[in-house]
Amino acid sequence: MLTLADSRLPVGGHVHSGGVEQAIADRAVVDVDSLARFLHRRVVTTGLVAASIAAAVADGTVEVPAAQEETDARTPSAAARRASQAQGRGMLRLARRLWPDEDWSGHAPRTHLPVISGAVGRVSQLSGFHTALVLVYTTMSGSATAGQRLLALDPADVAVMIADLGVECERVAAAAAVELADLSDPTLDVFAERHERRDMPLFMS
Repeated sequence: MLTLADSRLPVGGHVHSGGVEQAIADRAVVDVDSLARFLHRRVVTTGLVAASIAAAVADGTVEVPAAQEETDARTPSAAARRASQAQGRGMLRLARRLWPDEDWSGHAPRTHLPVISGAVGRVSQLSGFHTALVLVYTTMSGSATAGQRLLALDPADVAVMIADLGVECERVAAAAAVELADLSDPTLDVFAERHERRDMPLFMS
């Protein structure tokens, strides 16, 4: 579980800001406080949805093909779907290296990050809750460090912010482990679409 939550895991997450780059460009995020509000909003909306899919796959209540369709249906932004699949490719590549004897054919030719994360959680014998917790935490912390770099924030301030959001991550993960969530955040969808049209962005999403 600690390995999967490590920011150094080679799945490409460090090149995705989760909408923070566009939020900063649009002046919706300008400092530590506004970054914290953005992260909280992301965790309780798109983070909850992604975590619920990962938890369902990890617990075996939703099979991989259906989970792919559920993720598509819950991701209105085409740009956000492409970002999820890009990160899914990275996780799948790692999974194939770590568990070469497992059948990963359900994740080809493309897979969403929550779906492959759930499959990895299942192979790792993590519960749906702990799989969801890893996904929620990495969703939040990855965007937090992107904001830190883009705004040149004090790393200590960002570390405190991440720690403060820990309780909310656990609450969201617990809710995600109960049933599939089906909400969205139009503002985050707009950020995703606007970011994909940026000239020379620093992050892929």
